[in-house]
Amino acid sequence: MRILLAEDDPLLGDGLQSGLRQAGFQVDWVRDGEAAERELRSEAYAAAVLDLGLPQRDGFDVLASVRRSGLRLPILVLTARDAIPERVRGLDLGADDYVLKPVDLQELAARLRALVRRAHGQPGELLRAQDIELDPAARSVRLDGQPVQLATREFDLLYALMLNAGRVLTREQLEQHLYSWGREVESNAIEVHIHHLRRKLGPGRIQTVRGVGYTLLREAPPA
Repeated sequence: MRILLAEDDPLLGDGLQSGLRQAGFQVDWVRDGEAAERELRSEAYAAAVLDLGLPQRDGFDVLASVRRSGLRLPILVLTARDAIPERVRGLDLGADDYVLKPVDLQELAARLRALVRRAHGQPGELLRAQDIELDPAARSVRLDGQPVQLATREFDLLYALMLNAGRVLTREQLEQHLYSWGREVESNAIEVHIHHLRRKLGPGRIQTVRGVGYTLLREAPPA
């Protein structure tokens, strides 16, 4: 899951990026408000963590601007500003959650997972499609009740497909989900991961839509 982190404090930003990566997120980190708005408008993220006290452009301005543009991704405001009026203002401008510094990394990761689930119409802790069960927090997968061992990229790819079960995702969309800045992507990487998933999960569960991309059906196809 790829997220944008907008935080100008170098020590805090480095710690958040490292901690969220350990929790399974792909993290792009920017350090000012103009860069945050630019990346939010140009890249496909599952969610964003937005500090309010950013240089060049305040986080409130960034939040208001991207919401006016119709951007709907979940945005979690992370700030040291604990005054009730400012918290109310952030929520009214379109923030989906509001967390005060200092923040526990496990809590932050859990809040992000919850925001992404709800944004995709998945209210429960576990994701289910056909006979597959995926636990985002534990990063585990079960097939018909039995554990399946997946490599990191294979899990992330299945996670994207299950969040969007029933929808077709293009190769570009899947690449954006799996890889943050500076990560080299081989031209056939998605195809290779799909091949490995099909081998481990069995045929028919992930379908190719020729010329478009891939989809995981919510229900098993007719025999």
